[in-house]
Amino acid sequence: MIQKTVDINTGQTNLAELLSTLTAGSEIVITKGDTPIAYLVPASTPPMPRAPGLHSGAIHTSEDFDRPLPDDLWTGNQ
Repeated sequence: MIQKTVDINTGQTNLAELLSTLTAGSEIVITKGDTPIAYLVPASTPPMPRAPGLHSGAIHTSEDFDRPLPDDLWTGNQ
């Protein structure tokens, strides 16, 4: 990971330049004196939106999936 440290005053005057230098896997640490106060990282690309029906038929649900469980299961008398 590439990391660059910039003082807040320099960061304010050169923000456009700092943003143009960001690449995947890099970050810029904004400091006030010797204390880090913020990180600039490149925005990630949002994942592809989900599409319904991609795995149609891959899952089977039985007709009685919502039938109550037998009492023996709860009482332990099996």
